[in-house]
Amino acid sequence: MEPNTLLDSVLDEAGISHAGLAAHINEAGRARGMTLRYEHTAVARWLKGQRPRGHVPDLICEVLGERLRRALTLDDIGLGTPGSPRAPATPLSGFVERATALWRSDEQQRPHVIAAPAVTGTSAVIPVWEWENPPEDSDVSRHGLTRVSMSDIEMLRAARAHYEQLYRKAGGVATRARVVGFLNAETAPLLRGSYPDETGRQLHRATGGLVAIAGICAYDSDAHGLAQRYFHQALRLAKASGDRGLGAYVIALLVNQSLFLREYRQAVAFAESALRAAGTQITPALAADLYAMQAKAYARLGDGTGALACIRRAETAADRIRPGQEPDETGYVQPGLVNVQVAEALLSLGDLGGAREHATAAVGTPAHDRGRVHRLAMLTHIELRTGDADRAGATAVEMTERARGMESQRLRDRLRAVREHLVASGCAATNEAAELIDGALRVPL
Repeated sequence: MEPNTLLDSVLDEAGISHAGLAAHINEAGRARGMTLRYEHTAVARWLKGQRPRGHVPDLICEVLGERLRRALTLDDIGLGTPGSPRAPATPLSGFVERATALWRSDEQQRPHVIAAPAVTGTSAVIPVWEWENPPEDSDVSRHGLTRVSMSDIEMLRAARAHYEQLYRKAGGVATRARVVGFLNAETAPLLRGSYPDETGRQLHRATGGLVAIAGICAYDSDAHGLAQRYFHQALRLAKASGDRGLGAYVIALLVNQSLFLREYRQAVAFAESALRAAGTQITPALAADLYAMQAKAYARLGDGTGALACIRRAETAADRIRPGQEPDETGYVQPGLVNVQVAEALLSLGDLGGAREHATAAVGTPAHDRGRVHRLAMLTHIELRTGDADRAGATAVEMTERARGMESQRLRDRLRAVREHLVASGCAATNEAAELIDGALRVPL
């Protein structure tokens, strides 16, 4: 059950409260001989994704339509019957309205949107299947009030790069509000604007990159359902753009989230879908990351053969990476990233020597501060497992210093996990590092 952001958006536009809508629906029902006793709690359930019974969806259209002085359909309020025909328009029009409704709800901090859990099973798989399979978008042109130019698209690309750097330096908690605000203020009007097919494809690609950053920030803020919906949006935008490489990048983000949520079989399947469907459009950097994450998933499933095969593929792909020949989105695949992924896979397989070798190599290569924190955390864990408490303590101190000032739930998770391992070691050499982490964790986000 997904939050109904379209109904939420229309309610907000109409300026009517939950209790007010319930009262108006009860009144409209009485005029038709129906006895209805809805309260604000019912409206809250509808916003969370529950479908009202009987003729109530039509009453909602009537009440809100009168308030807004325009006719509303069930699709307009997110209550259309699955599979029902939509009003004739450009193929992406319905998606655009749903996407921008989510951005608006996120910016307004709607609890039912931010706290929504990630979907699993078929609901999680369908967006990936739809990206990989026909039909394609034959024409993404649109007629609107604002004419979109290449300078607008360049602005979106520059914004994506800016927010990505901000995320790396300050974390997703601090960055999310900024990127979502930009989506609402600058990007939404462009998507609803006027553009020919060629310009539209570049617009959807640029927007997809920005939406992916919003998803990364939501993931980093522990809002997993919201992050997943942003990733699914970015995947749909990638399909509209015709750029298979961008779609594969978005799926890599879904793979990473699947690993965190311990959906290891899903992680393997998603990575395979990206590698298969992107074909020649997949770059060495992205292939290396996808294979490395597959290796981690296989290792978690206890499949050593599968893990080692993917490690070899990841290393082969990493050797083919050429700076300057990768799209902006794969810039996160910096030297050493594959090493730390492989170290984690080998650690799960019990190969401590190999894991330490790769983790040490990862720490020995340059990386932005965020990536370096993760690498140092992995090395600390491995050093503790190999009995080197003195070195583990020093590594943990460096990790904690690097993490200061970053507002990130994922980094806090890392710090907590390292602290637990340090305390469990029972060594005096690790006490200082554990106390330092305690101090860092006391700083609220």
